[in-house]
Amino acid sequence: MILEERPDDPGASEDSDRLQEDSSNPKSHQQHLGPRDSRLGAELCQLQPAAAERGAGRAGQQCRCGAARRVESVTIPMIPLGLKETKELDWATPLKELISEHFGEDGTSYETEIQELEDLRQATRTPSRDEVGLDLLAAYYSQLCFLDARFFSPARSPRLLFHWYDSLTGVPAQQRTLAFEKGSILFNIGALHTQIGARQDCSCTEGTSHGAEAFQRAAGAFRLLRENFSHAPSPDMSTAALSMLEQLMVAQAQECIFKGLLLRASDTPDSCPAQLQLAQEAAQVAAEYGLVHRVMAQPPVRDHLPASWTNLAHVKAEHFSALAHYHTAMALCEGSSAHKGELPGQEHVFQPSATCEPQGPTLPQHPEECRKLAKAHLKRAILGQEEALRLHTLCRVLRKVDLLQVVVTQALRRSLAKYSELEREDDFFEAVEAPDIQPKTHQAPEVKMPSLSQVKVTDLFHRLGPLSVFSTKNRWQLVGPVRMTRGEGGSGFTLRGDSPVLIAGVVPGSQAESAGLKEGDYIVSVNGCPCKWWKHVEVVAQLRGVGEDSVSLQVVSLLPSPEPRNTGPRRPALLWSQRECGFETPMPARARPWPILAWSRKNKQSKTGSQPDPCTNRNCVTCP
Repeated sequence: MILEERPDDPGASEDSDRLQEDSSNPKSHQQHLGPRDSRLGAELCQLQPAAAERGAGRAGQQCRCGAARRVESVTIPMIPLGLKETKELDWATPLKELISEHFGEDGTSYETEIQELEDLRQATRTPSRDEVGLDLLAAYYSQLCFLDARFFSPARSPRLLFHWYDSLTGVPAQQRTLAFEKGSILFNIGALHTQIGARQDCSCTEGTSHGAEAFQRAAGAFRLLRENFSHAPSPDMSTAALSMLEQLMVAQAQECIFKGLLLRASDTPDSCPAQLQLAQEAAQVAAEYGLVHRVMAQPPVRDHLPASWTNLAHVKAEHFSALAHYHTAMALCEGSSAHKGELPGQEHVFQPSATCEPQGPTLPQHPEECRKLAKAHLKRAILGQEEALRLHTLCRVLRKVDLLQVVVTQALRRSLAKYSELEREDDFFEAVEAPDIQPKTHQAPEVKMPSLSQVKVTDLFHRLGPLSVFSTKNRWQLVGPVRMTRGEGGSGFTLRGDSPVLIAGVVPGSQAESAGLKEGDYIVSVNGCPCKWWKHVEVVAQLRGVGEDSVSLQVVSLLPSPEPRNTGPRRPALLWSQRECGFETPMPARARPWPILAWSRKNKQSKTGSQPDPCTNRNCVTCP
């Protein structure tokens, strides 16, 4: 079941109620999508733009966006994406079993950490639609990186089955790989950005800026997922679907940019250059939505996508193409622009055709020619808006979106009114044909990757020890406790490294050798005090502090890594470094940074035959 948006404003519009009711009615979808899509969990109807909420619950409230003027009372709706839902997951049983069997510790002593992990996952199922919700998802994602590094390896992993529902179709999918859990969380980060962007107030410049930022980050999340995750078990995470979602978010970001420019141009409505810029910006938005519509209409995306999405993309392509012709007409008929010398610098506005020069037709300079060409562009604007209204009425879901009809109707009425002003009694022939507008933008959207590293978290299972040693990628044997006293030549071993401290060398015939200590062992306890996370100087100070008294040590000796169990060909997974996930863990001197899900790599430190590098630490001394 896909989460339904709960409007913050109790006076949300009646449109939102009707649309959400329709999105929860399976029969209403089957007429468009067939039995395979029993609901529209990620439907356009899922969220309504902030303009609708203001119209019902906050009518008359002034937007706190400086001196920006409102151009339109309502704006065309955006397409938000519903979050993927999941079933509850029992972390406790497999983690306790793994901690007891592999790490040699009491699994029940980690109930607090396991409960915190389960609470965090439960909270991510219903995140708030704001930055707090994004931080929550990012924090859980970072914890998954820790869990992946510690508990998941080819040799041994918890027996978990991750269940997630497809955001577009509601069909359940399941996998045992943690990559599926991580990919689903990253998908929800992108989906949450789309919902934040769709809720922005696009009637003020601040709202358009925030909306564009949200959609650009959503596009970045889907691109990151597409580039690092393949063979997804659910259609919404397939390469084709993620590519379409990225293109859709770029188009919606471009639309927000256009709305911001439209607000700024409202201060100078008679400026010819400003109107021509708006025309090309609108043509750019139309081109983006045209591309999205073509992708949506092709299989395999078409087979899983709500039909209303495809129809809305088509409506927007026609609507913004008509707006491009409208603003071109406004530039041509605004007073004496030709006489002011404003037109010659804006010649490359039209697309070239087969009957004109390669750079395209130029703008006319005579006022009468400007009037005729403006009238031709208005005619194309009227035809485009009428086509948008026709497409709007073809989709049962879109017919219930009153805001969409209002916006397109308003644009049509403006074009008709302006066409009537330019109409003359002696205009018997329509000899002028309006050329297409050349798409161009002065502010192209930038696909921005999600800021996963900005949320700093602490490994919940920190007590198990540093990840470089204490993970399922390694096997070890606990030695001790052994008691040693200082002799004339010391204890007979040297130390190096931090967290944990490594025995770099053992003197032949010394007490250390007699006690069973070996080169390459890690000290984990001094006099019964755990020291897995101690620094080199702390361990040395503790050993020197006992004087002539005996000291009790516990060490772990790494064992050869077993061959991974043959589970068949492994699927590609998310291969992001720990730094990108927002955390870093101290490594032994010879250890290399490990990728998050590098299943096929072995930890070279796990081989007992490996020789440590010569000590370069000036604090490395022979222990007393």
